[in-house]
Amino acid sequence: MITAEAAAESAIHAAPEAEAATGAPELEEPLWPWKDAPIQALVQRIHQLQADRAQAFRRLEEAHRLYLRSGPPYDFPRYRSKVHEVTQAFAAVSREVLAVEAELAGPRAQPLLAGHVRSLQQLEQTRLAKVALLQLMGAPELTGQENTLQTHQLKMKVIKTMEAISEVLQDLRFDAEFVE
Repeated sequence: MITAEAAAESAIHAAPEAEAATGAPELEEPLWPWKDAPIQALVQRIHQLQADRAQAFRRLEEAHRLYLRSGPPYDFPRYRSKVHEVTQAFAAVSREVLAVEAELAGPRAQPLLAGHVRSLQQLEQTRLAKVALLQLMGAPELTGQENTLQTHQLKMKVIKTMEAISEVLQDLRFDAEFVE
């Protein structure tokens, strides 16, 4: 996966005269390896990024499970650290998904495909918010205040969101076949 750090490292220094004029090195736009890739490669990249997201969700779930098993007293600093790592992974995936969307909407003139990617991104944001809320509802500090009906409804919303994500991915793959 291409991260912001990798993109920054791949940035090319601008002309030496620009550096001399400002006293600081100027960076051109970083090279994006998917710029001239076929549409099918972009769609495949979206699917790879979705696999990265799935892995991040598994890591988040595992961190929460370990947190619940750690106490009392609960190891919140370790959990917070794991959540931070997963948040970084989600952010990197989101940046790249948004770049693919921009590529499809702009230079590639594929508004239908860009719309699928946009929908995917919005659904993933919804899913993450609901999963985070579920984890909060299961926090030891709130034990005894559980509303099992509300928890069940939230779990069902997560499942429905995941089903919608699968549908959008299928639509993206199907509609991309007719582009090239």
